[in-house]
Order: sequence, then structure tokens, then C-alpha cells
Amino acid sequence: MSEKLGSYDPSAPGKQGTLFGLPFDQSSAEVVVYPVPWEVTVSYNRGTAYGPLSILEASAQLDLEVPNQEAPWKRGIWMRPIEGKVKAKSDMLRSKIEPYIAFLEGEAESFDGEELLAKVNKATESLRLKIKSETLELLSEGKSIGLLGGDHSCPLGYMDALAERYDEFGILQVDAHMDLRDAYEGFIHSHASIMYNALKNPQISKLVQVGIRDYCEEEYELVQESSDRIVVFFDQDIKNKLYEGESWKTLCEAMIAQLPDHVYVSFDIDGLRPELCPGTGTPVPGGIAYEQAIYLLQSLKNSGRKIIGFDLCEVAPQKFDQQWNANVGARLLYQLCGLID
Repeated sequence: MSEKLGSYDPSAPGKQGTLFGLPFDQSSAEVVVYPVPWEVTVSYNRGTAYGPLSILEASAQLDLEVPNQEAPWKRGIWMRPIEGKVKAKSDMLRSKIEPYIAFLEGEAESFDGEELLAKVNKATESLRLKIKSETLELLSEGKSIGLLGGDHSCPLGYMDALAERYDEFGILQVDAHMDLRDAYEGFIHSHASIMYNALKNPQISKLVQVGIRDYCEEEYELVQESSDRIVVFFDQDIKNKLYEGESWKTLCEAMIAQLPDHVYVSFDIDGLRPELCPGTGTPVPGGIAYEQAIYLLQSLKNSGRKIIGFDLCEVAPQKFDQQWNANVGARLLYQLCGLID
């Protein structure tokens, strides 16, 4: 570590090519960012597969100090190379699946998608196993890991890896959507099914969802039947309480109180207000401000709970202002890298 920092000047202009322009590599980094450029099952706008690259490119322009805490970069942060083969397979499968999605949405009269569905489900299962194996290896090296999507289906393998390392943990999910559908559109590992699949791990004792404002009857019924294993802080309820005088501090305390000692943070960028992420795949009006999100995450850390991992997904830079989406995503990623244990 000391050798890496010997000639590094954190006040100099950031250099392109490494995450946040930092000089670390896998051996010297404490925090490893695992990029997954994958978006096969997205059901609306494309672009999330470009999230890791766009954030990497935007990250070099960040200033690295953070108020009231040690600058996260001093821990050592490094991002694994983005795998072109993963991106290429995602692009190929996505192009093949689009006619099927058009059929489901009534834009085509017929489409025989059974064979294609089987192919996609096989590919997403293969990706899950790959991510599980590689994150388990990084965990065995003592690394703290943040997974960077890609669509929100990507972190399942990492969650499964953590379930092998911890007897119990909870998930704090910031999101516009519940993601509790069973095999949405026939895709077992759909981006809309990530939490449904994650909860198959009995080690996940609690799921706390914040910012939810778009969900279906199937998902709501699952929450009602969960015996409080799933606790939802709906966006409208949050806003009503704020308008009626309740503080964000009090609301964050109520959210965190639902979580066990070990917590995984799953952050879908569309949990934020859409002006902060206009290029994301499924934007929804409402949401929380960036500063509110940071306060919630810092409050979680300050509560004494251990943040055992995180993901950041659905940053899609291909529409609207590419730099803005990546800029917000890079800053959120930097904060998360500073908070993970």
C-alpha cells in the first residue's frame, strides 16, 4: 500500500484508465469493484450494460475528499477489468430477445420464444455461477466487494456467495421497484426478480425496501405474506411523513432499526429522483434526493451495523446526458466504497 501511495498526489488531476484515477491494483486494494456489463432481461430502455464503463470514465474527475470521514480512496479501491466477452454475450442475447418482448407487449402477433427463453435462462444461470465463484474467491482474499451493474439481475451470484459466508444478514434495498416478481416475462433471473430470487437464501433474514413507488399485485401480496421478512417504506408514505413534519433522521432510524447486525446494500439508481438518473432503464417520478441517500447510508454505518457488501445497478448512460448519469453513479459508488466494512 505505502509503495502505491508514494508518488500519488490526490490533489492532482485524475488520470483516465483506473477507477477514480487511483494507483491501486488487486493485491494492494482493500475494496474491489466487480463490474458486470449485462442487461439481457431489461424490459424498457437499454443502456445499463454500459454502466461500468461510463462510471469508470467519469470517475477520474471526482475530487476525493468527503466531509466528516476519512477519504475513501485511502483504503485502496480498484476495479476489475470489464469483461468484453460478458458484454458481447449480453448484446447478442438482448438483440435476439427483443422480438419476444415486443410480442409480450402486444407489438407483434406471434413469436415462438420457448427455445430462446431456455437459452437466456441458461446464460443467466451461468453468469450467476460465475459471479458467485469469483466473488467467493475475492472474499477469501479478504477483499470488500462492490458489484457494479449492469441491470439489477447481476448481483444475485454475489448475494449467494455472501450467504455461504454469513449465517444471517439483511438487505437494504434502495429502489423504485420491489423486484419481487417470479420469473418476470419468463426470465428466471430477470432484473425484476432479483429480490424474489435473493430471498430463496434463508440466510437473508430481512429485506428493507426504501423508495418503492412502482409495483404489482403479485409483489404486494408477497410482502403481505412475508411475516415481516420484507418491510417496505413506500415513497409516498415517506413523502407524506416529511410533509407532515417528521424528519428524515427519524425516518432513517426507523428503516435501519428493521435491519440485523450484518447488512448488504442493494442500490438501484432509479431509487433516486429521475433528474439524477434520467438515462436509467425504468425511471419513475418521485424518489429520494442524493443527499438523503448518502445520509441514510452514513446513518446505517454509524448505527454500528456491518456493511458486508453492496451493489450499484441500472446506471444507463446511453440516453439523455451521458456524463450526468455517469457522474452521479460515480459519486454514489465512491461513497459506497467508503462505507463498506
